[in-house]
This record gives sequence, C-alpha cells and structure tokens, in this order.
Amino acid sequence: MSTPRIIAGSAKGMRLRDVPGNVTRPITDRAKEALFNILGKGIIDADFLDLFGGTGSVGIEALSRGARFVRFIDLHRPAADTIKANLEHTQLAQRAEVLRADALAHLAKPPARSFDYIYIAPPQYKDIWRYALQALEKNSKWLADNGWIVVQIDPLEYRSPECPAFIEFDQRRYGSTLLVFFKKNLD
Repeated sequence: MSTPRIIAGSAKGMRLRDVPGNVTRPITDRAKEALFNILGKGIIDADFLDLFGGTGSVGIEALSRGARFVRFIDLHRPAADTIKANLEHTQLAQRAEVLRADALAHLAKPPARSFDYIYIAPPQYKDIWRYALQALEKNSKWLADNGWIVVQIDPLEYRSPECPAFIEFDQRRYGSTLLVFFKKNLD
C-alpha cells in the first residue's frame, strides 16, 4: 500500500509518514476522499476527535480542509510519534493535540469540550468500535448535539450496535472499508 497523502486543502498533496510495523491499517485515498465529500463544508471550523489515530491521516485531512481543532488519541507510542511528525511536516500542529492514551479509558473521563465529529477506526475484528460507541453512550457529552460519529471498519465486522443514544443514518462501502455514520438520538 502506498504512503498516505493529504487530498485537499492547505496541505494538499503532502505525503505522510507510515507507522512502523503493521499495527495500523491506513484508510485508502478513495475512502478518505468519499468521507470528506460527505462531511463537506461541515468540517470548516469543526472540532474533530480522531480515536485510534494511526498515521493521523484522517484528522490531518480534517485540519487541512479547515477544521478548527483535532485531538488524536492512540495508545501505541510509534503511532503517536508518527502523528506528531506528520503534523509538523504539514505545519498543522498548532491546531492539534496528540494524546498517547487508551481511547476507551479516555472516553470514560468527563470531556473538556464536545466534538462535532468523532472518528473511530480501531484495530480490526475485536469489536472495539462497538465498545467505543458504548463508552460514548455512557458519556454522550463528548459529541455535540448536532455532531456525527463515523466508524471505519471492515464490512465483515459490522453488526447493528445496541446503542439507543445514537441513530445510524448512513453506511458507505469502499472495497474492504465500511464507513458507518451515527448521530445523537435527540427524541
């Protein structure tokens, strides 16, 4: 797989460093471009939470396209170091925060801010995406009332989550990548 790149915005065309080893599964350019076409202008001035950040490709794309702030969380030191290096390389570090932490433990804490978008792309085939949704359901102030949660998984991993606090409103499949979109159930 080729190294990730930024597709649009202020850092357009810049290649990002990969995380050493094979612990991450970077999103394809096709799926990432489709994601940001769906988010559209909503990303401008948005606060974005990139859980299981990996290379930082998705959150850095958000910054490049005008997000106000992105917080990246990844437990693995090589991933956190890679995200920091990629932020410096793209000159977007001043609008970002990188935390080396367990994402699920982080979501159990009271949030200092709500996020307009929460992106969940965890290690595959371990149901971690469902645990992250459950953690957000218990602590729903992480997500702004009109915010979205986007989950990136392999289509084989999908089964309907039982989280009444969120409504699944869309799914998009791009080869071996499935994007699932949720919003708060405000009824």
